[in-house]
Amino acid sequence: MKPAIIVVDMLKGGVGSNPAVKSESEKIIPNIQRLLNKSRGLNFPVIYACDSFMSQDFMFGGKMSPHSIRGTKGVEVIDELRPESGDMVLEKRRFSAFFRTDLDITLRTLEVDTIVVSGMNTHVCVMFTAWDGLANDFNVIIVEDCCAAPKREIHDAAINLYRMSPVYPLFRIITLDEFLLEV
Repeated sequence: MKPAIIVVDMLKGGVGSNPAVKSESEKIIPNIQRLLNKSRGLNFPVIYACDSFMSQDFMFGGKMSPHSIRGTKGVEVIDELRPESGDMVLEKRRFSAFFRTDLDITLRTLEVDTIVVSGMNTHVCVMFTAWDGLANDFNVIIVEDCCAAPKREIHDAAINLYRMSPVYPLFRIITLDEFLLEV
């Protein structure tokens, strides 16, 4: 396995501004810190996939409130998970970190074969990134205790829906401790 760690939407304009999201996101920060520390020690690429919307973005035409607007602090990674030298920050305009970005070619250039996905929101951006990773021929690991949603039951429902994926072992959901035992 040659993994890259993808941290999805742990941003000041998302987890730092919405009280419901903040409460759940704070629970996973220590686990993501452990994941990043171990991964950096093993020289795994770390990529932050970050919402970066325009204020008039199409996505705000539904129930989603404007957040993570380009040119504001809202697009910055939260201080607790601040990128370090050598980490990559990828702006994304839609749910998946693969959609109209250079993530695919970046991972191939780094000879990555597995993406390890963490962050917010399990049921949307984490899952879209994970499934698009699989569609782009990468093995996928979702680290379930490094992901969250605005409500725990939403996170649990998303995880449980895909826990027994028909494409196992190409697509797996495991805990942080299980991942750390593998690397």
